[in-house]
Amino acid sequence: MNGAQRLVEQLVSEGVDTVFALPGVQIMGIFDALYNGRDRIRLIQTRHEQATTYMAYGYAKATGRTGVALVVPGPGALNAAAGLGTAYAASAPVLLISGQIPSGALGKGQGQLHEVDDQLDAFRPITKWNHRVAGAEEIPEVVHEAFHQLKTGRPRPVELEIPIDLVASRSSAKILEPENY
Repeated sequence: MNGAQRLVEQLVSEGVDTVFALPGVQIMGIFDALYNGRDRIRLIQTRHEQATTYMAYGYAKATGRTGVALVVPGPGALNAAAGLGTAYAASAPVLLISGQIPSGALGKGQGQLHEVDDQLDAFRPITKWNHRVAGAEEIPEVVHEAFHQLKTGRPRPVELEIPIDLVASRSSAKILEPENY
């Protein structure tokens, strides 16, 4: 399986049944994997990135489950920050999955589409925990850790960044079983 397929499988393992998203080039591989898993995860497409996290926040508050949002990096992720800020202030469990430019281009200022230096730093004040995936093999483990953060202690949003090249990279990482909380 590739990184996107591992991501979707781990989300299913963690009990995710709905993702709020806006498509874009850096996350199209994830959309393909969500399409193939459409019988297990409902994809709700929004018209603006801000709506992804506000809808995930509303879903979390209404259902008591984790709300999941998916957006492109840079301006898309920064647009989604408004909903994360609300989720942070209201103690709601929201997972934002942000695409990212190719891992080899990070920090080089090459003018990649949606490139924002230090995107992780922009989310630190409004998340309980955030992380950039460094290899496709770590995707299940990092998603599992995100859910650990979401379900222990005070509920607050978390953010994961997945570079586009890792979405397509093959991996043999095992899907982890969810923890009982």
